Amino acid sequence: METTSTPPKKSRLTLYIIIALVVGIGLGFALNKSYVADENKKLEAIEVNIQEIQHQLSQTKDSLASVQLEQQKKSILKERGAIISARDKKVEPFSILADIFLRLIKMIVAPLVFTTLVVGVAKLGDINSVGRIGGKTLLWFIGASLTSLLLGMILVNIFQPGIAMKLPVPDAGTDIGLSHNGLSLKEFLYHVFPASVVEAMAKNEILQIVVFSLFFGVATAAIGEQGKIVIKAMDAIAHVILKVTGYVMNFAPVAVFGAMTAIIAKQGLGILKTYSIFITEFYSGLLILWIVLALAGSVIIGKRVIALLRTMKEPILLAFSTSSSEAAFPKTMELLQKFGCKDKIVSFVLPLGYSFNLDGSMMYMTFASLFIAQSYGIHLPVATQISMLLVLMLTSKGIAGVPRASLVVIAGTLATFNIPEAGLALLLGIDPLLDMGRSATNVVGNSVATAVVSKWENSLGEAEKVI
Repeated sequence: METTSTPPKKSRLTLYIIIALVVGIGLGFALNKSYVADENKKLEAIEVNIQEIQHQLSQTKDSLASVQLEQQKKSILKERGAIISARDKKVEPFSILADIFLRLIKMIVAPLVFTTLVVGVAKLGDINSVGRIGGKTLLWFIGASLTSLLLGMILVNIFQPGIAMKLPVPDAGTDIGLSHNGLSLKEFLYHVFPASVVEAMAKNEILQIVVFSLFFGVATAAIGEQGKIVIKAMDAIAHVILKVTGYVMNFAPVAVFGAMTAIIAKQGLGILKTYSIFITEFYSGLLILWIVLALAGSVIIGKRVIALLRTMKEPILLAFSTSSSEAAFPKTMELLQKFGCKDKIVSFVLPLGYSFNLDGSMMYMTFASLFIAQSYGIHLPVATQISMLLVLMLTSKGIAGVPRASLVVIAGTLATFNIPEAGLALLLGIDPLLDMGRSATNVVGNSVATAVVSKWENSLGEAEKVI
């Protein structure tokens, strides 16, 4: 009886998420045309004024006129900020639904990564097993990351979406509202190795939690019988957290509805027209990346790669609609085990993937960086583009699977290559729409990686009969 009642429940949740997505878009569009229409009209007029002032600044030679224009621009920007705050306040009841869900998910992610990775490493046994499987995992991750970055670079050079923008280079000090640091080896290493595991847990620093978990898991396996008690306890805690995840997931459709309503109410469907070329080309690139990942996976696991993608539809949809691959982490873990991946492999590979294998985010980084350079008419030789690709390969490791994390990494990289960071403002408006696609792609990439490593380790069993 239980086997027949479970599948409909799972398909119902997916159905509810899709319904919430559609209803959210519809309500968001209605609110955009009525409830926040005044604010949106004012913001459109302000954007026109800012562009006019920027044009006048680039033309004028009079220093007194320049000062007056700068002051005028400053007051207009202040007014824009106040209107945006007022608009955000109006749609806050909807965005808060998504925020609460994401907070609940973040509450789960750190302890789930820690317990499952410790169990995964400890069950692998000795340090040699950890090294062998870890080596295979990182080999796939590096290959997938380089493929994603390179594909983004090739496609943006073919499509050249930024050429039509023809923007003047902005002032060096233009603020884009993102806090970031330039590329620094010291900062990168500090981001990898935790000073306090408690602080890493509190801030959801996944990469730092992974580092501590690897040490803890190896040490647990090394102490023998006493370690088995720890493994049993951690395994039990992981199952409790997965049960909590089941409760939290019931709120997913509500969160999807809130997120979509808020985005469309603020941005409107018009933003899709404004940046339709860039959005279409980026999503085309993601589709190509999905095909490449599926083909690469099929070399190892054969035709089962199609079944894998079908199995993962729920976490993919959840990541897409909430713009967070973190939100899909617990469900991804559960469904990979149902697909036939051994729990010890899933517990080891998937948490590592959330630090080292964010394929959608990787592709977006080269795509967006070169789009901004094209928009300002900055020509980058192939050698420079390749060096940018390698810089992004390093700086992107361990970025959070949460909205806007990619933008922070891009901002630091742009500064390194003397590309105006203010160019990120071109993407801030449509970033939520782009984030949806890259978050879903991150889930696809990590699912394929886990299945491939399972096959390499002869640990890929038959899938459970679930719809």
